[in-house]
Amino acid sequence: MIFTKAELPHWRSSRDTRDRLDLVTENVPVPASRLRADRIRYHPGDSAAPHYHVGCDHVFVVLEGSGLFHAGEDTWRLAAGMAATVEEREVHWFENDTEEDFVFVEYWAPFPVDTVWIRDDDI
Repeated sequence: MIFTKAELPHWRSSRDTRDRLDLVTENVPVPASRLRADRIRYHPGDSAAPHYHVGCDHVFVVLEGSGLFHAGEDTWRLAAGMAATVEEREVHWFENDTEEDFVFVEYWAPFPVDTVWIRDDDI
């Protein structure tokens, strides 16, 4: 199967200007039941709320720009060409503290059973 970008589900955050393009999800008709993937774009100033996932490992591959990756008590700067991982139940989040877009693909294996937000009012 071949899909154009226009045919893939595209979502916008209600928290800021982040956007997500579904690549391998229940919304894209590909026979991949043990893997999920999205392309995430953080515009300047965007950040996600701290959260963790139940039932999966999470891998991030940076395509463009750079941004801060928080996992547990540590923070790293990730840039294009770098990758990072978090294990099941490891609290993590990203923020774009630059003037350019920060873009990465995130993979879950398998798809998470649940996503838990550290603060329910900050999703």
